[in-house]
Amino acid sequence: MAFGDGPLIVQSDKTVLLELAHQLADEARAALAPFAELERAPEHIHTYRITPLALWNARAAGHDAEQVVDVLERYSRFPVPQALLIDVAETMSRYGRVRMLKNPAHGLVLESPEPAILAEISRHKKIAPMLGQRIDDETVVVHPSERGRVKQELLKVGWPAEDLAGYVDGEAHPIELSAEIEPWELRDYQRYATESFWEGGSGVVVLPCGAGKTIVGAASMAQARATTLILVTNTVAGRQWRDELLKRTTLTADEIGEYSGERKEIRPVTIATYQVVTRKTKGEYRALELFDSRDWGLIIYDEVHLLPAPVFRMTSDLQSRRRLGLTATLVREDGREGDVFSLIGPKRYDAPWKELEAAGYIATAECVEVRTTMSDAERMVYATAETRDRYRVAAGSDGKLRVVDELLAKHDGQPTLIIGAYIEQLEEIAQRTGAPLIDGKTSNKRRGELFDAFRSGELSVLVVSKVANFSIDLPEAAVAVQVSGTFGSRQEEAQRLGRLLRPKADGGEAYFYTVVARDSLDAEYAAHRQRFLAEQGYAYRIIDAEDIDTLQI
Repeated sequence: MAFGDGPLIVQSDKTVLLELAHQLADEARAALAPFAELERAPEHIHTYRITPLALWNARAAGHDAEQVVDVLERYSRFPVPQALLIDVAETMSRYGRVRMLKNPAHGLVLESPEPAILAEISRHKKIAPMLGQRIDDETVVVHPSERGRVKQELLKVGWPAEDLAGYVDGEAHPIELSAEIEPWELRDYQRYATESFWEGGSGVVVLPCGAGKTIVGAASMAQARATTLILVTNTVAGRQWRDELLKRTTLTADEIGEYSGERKEIRPVTIATYQVVTRKTKGEYRALELFDSRDWGLIIYDEVHLLPAPVFRMTSDLQSRRRLGLTATLVREDGREGDVFSLIGPKRYDAPWKELEAAGYIATAECVEVRTTMSDAERMVYATAETRDRYRVAAGSDGKLRVVDELLAKHDGQPTLIIGAYIEQLEEIAQRTGAPLIDGKTSNKRRGELFDAFRSGELSVLVVSKVANFSIDLPEAAVAVQVSGTFGSRQEEAQRLGRLLRPKADGGEAYFYTVVARDSLDAEYAAHRQRFLAEQGYAYRIIDAEDIDTLQI
């Protein structure tokens, strides 16, 4: 392709502009995804930024600087700034020039073939106390307990360490994949993901919701053949993990324990919730005993983008264990992606959502933003509200209730989730529609009953709060109506669409509606929330609430 023809404009400040109307836009976006992050996604031009962390993740996943440079030059409309190309190559080269290894005589060491780098690192005030004796110009001892913290600090100073110090095997336990209960086999991408993780020893696998992250976890367990600790977002998710493991592996119910608010079972495979792991009693994390209770051979972090800060601290002490993070998106709203990289491991595998959709592994989805107008009274309340209350006022505007009614009528009989962040709003919708509500107060038993009724078709509409954002398997869900969210959370938007992406038995399309009050913070947050999905190739069609009857479904 000659300069002047491409869909990208690559700029010296490391931003990359993508023209959506270009015939090669989808191809270019997929090529950019491994090493650039989407920053803004309006209608016509998307803005990406090439960051050091994105480049290091790409390097760890097997991409080299030559490939990155080739993508930029191949799709760029104008000559790519030479300084940027040099910077990309130099940034990627920093990964692996410092390595963590096991030395037969000295134990854990930090090594660099360039003495000047080691000298620079050794003088850093936060890193120096974690280092031991200098063996030679290229090698320094690391205190074994500081393996994780040293990697965190090295990332901050721009020298991401490649951890080649190896892992303990842990307590052996027989686990094999099994198709005895129902016929199934690993898909190609699930096999590649498992192999990529195992080859690296620790790291993150990124797959869209509905693409079988649990199966990648099961395949990794079968590879490890060792005791496994699985950390999950909630008890319902933990029980779904247990059911999948019983169906997909040779494990029996007696071999799988639940460590939650309700039970404290420690077995060869133990599934624990983040909530119970991070609970403090008398100022101490009681669940630390869980990490020490078995000689774990593998630790799996489900929905790793939600990892609470205390679990990062605990994980820094678990660096000798194989660690697998599973997620649909590495986006963290707290900006701690670097800690995931350092402590769980770099991204080992990432499957583009649209590629799996094209292959039929996840459902096709249409995203529609329905814009409503606040009443004069609501606009006055909004205008005079404190800044912290404005989003709540806009998100809860009454015009959204009529949109919900119309969308339910439009999709009458189709399995539909109505999703929101504010309980009062959801209670009103539940009362108005006659659909049951699942929120934080709903017991695990009742949640299970309602989810089962939805799966069986006995219930066609469920109203759910953010408790259903993560790790809830509802393959039948075909429609979601989002009435409010957690401000501008990109990860929440991805997870909510993910509720719909399990392939449908009838091969049908999924519909994801976001109902937004125009001229308000609600609209601003909606634009921010949509960024990650735009990066994956999902375009939001915007319609006015008055035009719902014109929607073709």
